[in-house]
Amino acid sequence: MTAGYDRRTVIGGLDLDVPDGSFTVIVGPNACGKSTLLHTLARVLRPKAGTVLLDGAAIARLPSKEVARRLGLLAQQPVTPDAITVADLVSRGRHPHRRALRGWSREDDAAVARALAATDTAALAGRQVDELSGGQRQRVWLAMVLAQDTPIMLLDEPTTFLDISHQIDMLDLCASLHEDHARTLVVVLHDLNHACRYATHLIAMRDGAVIAQGPPDEIVTPALIEEVFGLRCQIIPDPVTGTPLVVPLSRRHARRTADL
Repeated sequence: MTAGYDRRTVIGGLDLDVPDGSFTVIVGPNACGKSTLLHTLARVLRPKAGTVLLDGAAIARLPSKEVARRLGLLAQQPVTPDAITVADLVSRGRHPHRRALRGWSREDDAAVARALAATDTAALAGRQVDELSGGQRQRVWLAMVLAQDTPIMLLDEPTTFLDISHQIDMLDLCASLHEDHARTLVVVLHDLNHACRYATHLIAMRDGAVIAQGPPDEIVTPALIEEVFGLRCQIIPDPVTGTPLVVPLSRRHARRTADL
């Protein structure tokens, strides 16, 4: 698959399978193509060459509502409609499930209530979205995607703007959606240690190409981190989970080590 914007190619010749039922995390340096890949998988971008398959069918040929019932996307910087309350925004996640002549249902109410509760935003339901902090808005947008109730969720940097406590809450929620509700997640993250701790499948990208993919404990090595990020490091077991823990070497420390 080849994808990009206008005449600029960002991803070239990429061949990728996202395992069904996985918690897949995409990592890589800035501008390496992570968001471009996610938006192409979500049909926001049309590939310049190649095909994106959703459950074996070409996603470009599927009706929009059918795609939206099977796949939800949380963009990196979603645009909030003017003068909209939290409850109204989250309710928009139910649009793919609405049919002509069918009013708002108890099922819709329940889905919105579950989404607000899961993201700890129920107390914000009556507030205007544009009055909220960046972290609160991020959780509200995730609630809208949760209300969409899709088996596949694509999340572009969902921990942006969140403090460390809410970052862990967000990733624990993602893990619960994956483990307890059998959803397939594809998530872009910048924090390597969060990625290693939560992912069942890791994709490492650089310059629009996949450098490695697989379970974190099989592919995360000092050599991979240096190839992808240009960063020397040590890898030790996470004392809590046993997953790979990336310990960066500062440039100064790396020079001193090389001189020994």
